[in-house]
Amino acid sequence: MKDLDTRMITAHEANDRMALIKLYAEAANGANDLDASCFYLTHAYVFALEAGAPQAKDLHARLVKHGREA
Repeated sequence: MKDLDTRMITAHEANDRMALIKLYAEAANGANDLDASCFYLTHAYVFALEAGAPQAKDLHARLVKHGREA
């Protein structure tokens, strides 16, 4: 997870929205529980919305599946 944290910090510093979407989705996939996973998914989703990225649709569907989004 430390490598992932380092990559996230680097992406934040560079304001690299596409990398942030990927990294937060990666963190969601590797999270140990549903709450943590949805925390990261929410961040990935917000970055995807801000970027107008096509991943937003899939991220939204995942949040809906877990009862975190309508």
